[in-house]
Amino acid sequence: MKSSLLALLALVSVSVGKELPKLDVPGVHEEHVMIPMRDGIRLSAYLYHPEGDGKWPAIFEQRYADISGISTRKRAAEMALRGYAVAMVNFRGSQKSEGKYVGYRALAWGEQKDGYDTCEWLAKQSWSTGKVGTFGSSQGGFAQNFLAVTQPPSLKCQYMVDTGLSLFQEGYRIGGVTRPGRFADFGANCRVPSDNADLLREWDQHPDYDDYWRAEDCTLHFDKMNVPCFTIGSWYDFMVQGSVQSFIGRKANAQQQLLLGPWLHGRLNKGSKVGELVYPDNATWPEVEHMVRWFDHWLKGIDNGIEKEPAVRYYVMGALGESNAPGNVWREAKDWPPQVEKTSFYLHDGAVLKSDAPSAANSGTSYDSDPLKPMEMPGRAFLGAKDGQNFEKQKDVRTWSTEPLTKPLEITGEIEAELWVKSTVTDTDFILRVSDVYPNGRSIVLMDYPMRARYREGIDHQVLLTPGEPAKLKWHIGWTSIILNAGHRLRVTVSSTGAPLYEPNNQTGGPQTVDWMKETKPGTHTILHEKDHASRVLLPVQ
Repeated sequence: MKSSLLALLALVSVSVGKELPKLDVPGVHEEHVMIPMRDGIRLSAYLYHPEGDGKWPAIFEQRYADISGISTRKRAAEMALRGYAVAMVNFRGSQKSEGKYVGYRALAWGEQKDGYDTCEWLAKQSWSTGKVGTFGSSQGGFAQNFLAVTQPPSLKCQYMVDTGLSLFQEGYRIGGVTRPGRFADFGANCRVPSDNADLLREWDQHPDYDDYWRAEDCTLHFDKMNVPCFTIGSWYDFMVQGSVQSFIGRKANAQQQLLLGPWLHGRLNKGSKVGELVYPDNATWPEVEHMVRWFDHWLKGIDNGIEKEPAVRYYVMGALGESNAPGNVWREAKDWPPQVEKTSFYLHDGAVLKSDAPSAANSGTSYDSDPLKPMEMPGRAFLGAKDGQNFEKQKDVRTWSTEPLTKPLEITGEIEAELWVKSTVTDTDFILRVSDVYPNGRSIVLMDYPMRARYREGIDHQVLLTPGEPAKLKWHIGWTSIILNAGHRLRVTVSSTGAPLYEPNNQTGGPQTVDWMKETKPGTHTILHEKDHASRVLLPVQ
């Protein structure tokens, strides 16, 4: 893939705007422009198109992150060589863009429609055919869903990677867990750094899912998303839920295709080396080449058959380094998710996980939780496709494992958890992780997801725990497709802290604000596994 693009780069010549750092990409015209919005604010954009006269379809990506780096600009130039006008555009108030930074809100369907205005401006330029597509991952995926809701007439197709739909569920919050530390340094992206601090204080005023958050929740507007979209989701990414939900929600109004593979979060990283794992070469997805085919069809009218390809393709992961292990193959489907009745695996005394429900009258597993002494999950990115034993060995972490499997076990679809808990405090978090344990002890993390106890009855209101009384929590953990080989074990891990990935609950039951750790309270939590309070994971066993 890279060699073919580099060969193209060697054939042509360049014209580069003086204000830009030197970019040695022959054959592409590059310039920095300020795109006007309906309220007079201008957004910073870098434009690329083939040199010479011509009209090309336009494609663009929206980000708050820097778009002026050499690698970003080269990738845009490579796409321009395929016969496109490419625009890399910064959000309002980020980098060189004017206006106040408000996160994604200016991209939505309110008074400001920055995505819509950008799309229509590109369509009207002299070098444009009037047909526009979009691309991007993560922040660039969120932006595309916001754009689709506003229905710009020139938008003809989209290509999303590891996308999102609602910042409340997939950003500032995950499972109700507040993440002010995760967003505290976003001021570095802002033209005026204090804009980010202002936004965090604004979020403080809306701890629950209310009209403020509904105003930027794309899931409420699927009926307006009416353009073809190819969506990529990654099994080792908590945001795979956004990719799956985007496909499900949008498919009624325009052709959608979904690809799910064994990768981590990000763009241009869909290869066979994933975390600590190395999959067969067939796990690699030719993202750039495929994206060009998608745009060639929908923006240039080329009959390349891409619209006839399967609606859903997903990679069934298998054991690595084990001869004749089932899995590590692609499958096709007409729809997603697979229709299957969930199978329960129950937590038992003695760290045992099995399909039989517990029969004990009184049984539970306890651990302590101190917000000032959290268990460690390093970094800010999900730790999937890595050995989780170091976390499992920490003091306030508990595990439950099956016996070694006597035959392969396939799990394809959504995994949920249902825990019965007791606590000595009025609020805490429960982080549940699912792992594939190899015979040599490696505990490969498939997914984890937290749940803040106060939101167990709904994200729009809070219900604190009553100390000492059982409470039931049920929540989404993740999506996967994997065949655990014979001799492997399935493991469930539970903790209440995992910092800095998940910022600790102060456990006081008080407000969740940027200074949430001023007052904290240690507690002891018990996971119940008894007849009347049976904790379990629900697996889509095929």
